[in-house]
Amino acid sequence: MQNIYEILAAIGITVPEDKKTDFDKEVNANYKTVADYDKQVGKITALQDKLKVAEDGLKAFEGVDVNDLKGQITKLQGDLTAKDTEYQQKIADMEFNSLLDSAISTAKGKNAKAIKALLDLDLLKNSKNQSDDIKAALETVKNDSAYLFEEVQTPPPYAAGTGTTTTTTKFSPEINAIRAAAGLKTE
Repeated sequence: MQNIYEILAAIGITVPEDKKTDFDKEVNANYKTVADYDKQVGKITALQDKLKVAEDGLKAFEGVDVNDLKGQITKLQGDLTAKDTEYQQKIADMEFNSLLDSAISTAKGKNAKAIKALLDLDLLKNSKNQSDDIKAALETVKNDSAYLFEEVQTPPPYAAGTGTTTTTTKFSPEINAIRAAAGLKTE
């Protein structure tokens, strides 16, 4: 999963550090993540499945005994509750995976799959404060297995005038070397 800065850098656009907070605020206000989209699609699918189950149930009730009908209603309500629980679990898993992928990307993880293998995912899923616990777990993994994360290096400070030399002699250093080898006076 690439974050927005990696995508922009790939096409030659860089966002200055002092503008990143404003940029993040605008992006978060105007665009939604794939995980948010998938969550909405999951809700729509769940509602469509509920509707289909209800329609199928109504077709089965045509010309049926009332007591039998009550039994089938109870059964269908149980089915709907089970489906609802199943979809709630799927949505919770998608939210957790999105949060975990985002945290790994923010921590500059090189291989999300390898990092996830080192985490206790069940403990993190059942955590009360998932965001902070994921960050703490990633810091632990980062300390134990630093090779899975990119190093944050600051560039050396600018040093003006380095790497250039000016000659104040009449001849270049190469010509002076030739003159000295020929026994002539160098200038």
